[in-house]
Amino acid sequence: VRRNVIPLLGKFPSKTLVKRLIEKKVKKIYVALDKDAKQDAVKLTKFLMDYGIEAYLLELGDKDPSELGFNKLLARLNSVRMDSLKSREEKLVFWINTYNILAAKMVTDHFPIESIKDLGSFFTKVWDKPAGNVAGKERTLNEIEHEILRKMDEPRIHVAIVCASVSCPDLRLEAFKVNSLNEQLDDQMKVFLKSSEKGMKIDNERNRVYLSSIFKWFEDDFKSRGGVLKFIANYVSPDVEKKLTRSGIKIYYLEYNWAINS
Repeated sequence: VRRNVIPLLGKFPSKTLVKRLIEKKVKKIYVALDKDAKQDAVKLTKFLMDYGIEAYLLELGDKDPSELGFNKLLARLNSVRMDSLKSREEKLVFWINTYNILAAKMVTDHFPIESIKDLGSFFTKVWDKPAGNVAGKERTLNEIEHEILRKMDEPRIHVAIVCASVSCPDLRLEAFKVNSLNEQLDDQMKVFLKSSEKGMKIDNERNRVYLSSIFKWFEDDFKSRGGVLKFIANYVSPDVEKKLTRSGIKIYYLEYNWAINS
């Protein structure tokens, strides 16, 4: 699973994992197989296809499973031509996906660790350490987030990029795409705000709203949209919207859990 591969290990995947694939409406999956797991792989592929998921069998041979996915993806990032990104949407999609890929890479390259912040040091925080190569140039997570994405004036990036921590927004089970970017970002914001543990929690008795610390750290990015509360009110139910916009409501922030997420 660390390498975006579901190991069969001679048996069918857990019911929980299969249920999650179906509930999250995964559209396409590749099932890597070797000679010891061929029968189970074929059964899994047929099962997934019965639920409308495009499933493909890949002959594994003597290769490591990661060579079929994650490592190949990293190689493509390094060889990409930046001048091929023309529109704002293309650039947003590329850099959001790239951030998430490189954050995952940093964790998997040093796993097991308790937090991505453990990869930093007294002199250099993890965000300023080399995360990977993009278009032949070494990049850091800070560079991608602050020097590229934040300058594109899209506050919803903060619920799309994930640094592999418990309090981060959930990592989407599909890549961000140009033709569906707006809908995907809206969905990310709605899902995040529904989480009372890490997104938003309202205390009606004290007239308080507890928000993710993300909204404190990047408060400035929401000013052009009328501020944090006005912005997020667009992504909640009418009842919650009334609570967020009522007079005198005070903002508090949830403690951020930097432990590695699942």
